[in-house]
Amino acid sequence: MTRDDWLRAHPYLQPVARLAAQVEDAVARLDPGAAPVPRWDDYRDEYLAGVPLFRSARVAIDLGPAGRCIVALVERLAAAPLPDALATKMRALDAELRDEREPAAAVVAWLLGDPEFTTAAPGLLRWLGWTVLARFLRPLVEAFARWREEERWLRNFCPTCGSPPAMARLVAEEHGRTRFLVCGCCATRWRYRRGACPFCEKESHRLQVVAVEGEGGLRLDWCEACRGYVKTCSGRNDEALLLSDWTSLHLDVLAHDRGLERRAASLYEIDAGGA
Repeated sequence: MTRDDWLRAHPYLQPVARLAAQVEDAVARLDPGAAPVPRWDDYRDEYLAGVPLFRSARVAIDLGPAGRCIVALVERLAAAPLPDALATKMRALDAELRDEREPAAAVVAWLLGDPEFTTAAPGLLRWLGWTVLARFLRPLVEAFARWREEERWLRNFCPTCGSPPAMARLVAEEHGRTRFLVCGCCATRWRYRRGACPFCEKESHRLQVVAVEGEGGLRLDWCEACRGYVKTCSGRNDEALLLSDWTSLHLDVLAHDRGLERRAASLYEIDAGGA
């Protein structure tokens, strides 16, 4: 199934798809480059102790180029034709960054959890910022996946940036299916116990499944103990499309209507009216 096929079946996703395409095109034109891959041996002890890569005291990842690209992206989009509500927020965000002495550093620190910088459009900045960072980090994330021993992590937060998972992927293997959690921020995937809640870590007898017919293998896995949920892709095809998060925003609505809680930050809570 192609992106166009998915949008024909889910026409209510077309506005966010157009915005996502516009942002991705702008990021590609700005080209933030790629994060350098560190010396993994310097990080090994921290990895085994459960310290996410971005919180390492021994390995420093220079995110400066990505930060400068985020600031340039906001400036470019503030001058671009956008739906009225979104255009207003974009111009306000651009003004906030212009008031910062070191906007690139402030934005990166905020995306990683530093509360010192404040913005009236946190959802919008999170979306733009992680879109840039995910592109900038892609080679590093791929190298990290090749290096790390998956069975030595098995934690319920991202080994790269420390975020909780937004989605999960079930991969067929010789003796059943292996579960990988997916970070909605930096796009890292990591192995996790098949039958445990990825939030409160209760075991399988408290997990429930909501299957949605005609959704290409997408479903909701939720925990009776904490009512947290993760969107799970159990199909074999269209992995990149189905794990994009925005392509299954309707499942977040379904989960909300059932009283379930999304524990991962969403990059699409941009509060842009009819955008």
